[in-house]
Amino acid sequence: MGKNLIVVAALVPVVAGILGAQSLRTFPWWESPMANTLDLSDTQTKQIQSTVSEYRDKLRDLRAAVNQAEADLQAVFNDDPVDPHKANEAIDQLVSARGELFRTTSQMDLRLRTVLTAQQWQQLQNLQQGRGRGARPGGRRLRPPQGPPVGSAISKRLPSN
Repeated sequence: MGKNLIVVAALVPVVAGILGAQSLRTFPWWESPMANTLDLSDTQTKQIQSTVSEYRDKLRDLRAAVNQAEADLQAVFNDDPVDPHKANEAIDQLVSARGELFRTTSQMDLRLRTVLTAQQWQQLQNLQQGRGRGARPGGRRLRPPQGPPVGSAISKRLPSN
């Protein structure tokens, strides 16, 4: 029992950071009224739409992979006793899935950035700062929240003894 508690306690910060990353999903800037303030040309609008369309299916598949990896990790954590080997494999799968989603989203962001002028980019950055510190053009934060919130599902799963 004591070893399982130590393993679970050691995994809490890792999993909390991973699960907290769900807050990274927000409405894309190119589909918001924010895009209207950038004074995009017709060519820029078409390039943005083309880029988003090009990445849409892959991003949907990667989000599905992240959701599945999250469900798999949750299932392992719900096992009693928790199998540390299976838990570590599930964590690695989730980290990998999130990493691939982040890489692909960042590559799309880069392509979108190349469509904008320096002035439009700066204006978008300023607008994003107004929506939340640390936000990026795609609406995602640069850093996930630190640690689990008090009363979170993770802290509720920890045994009290």
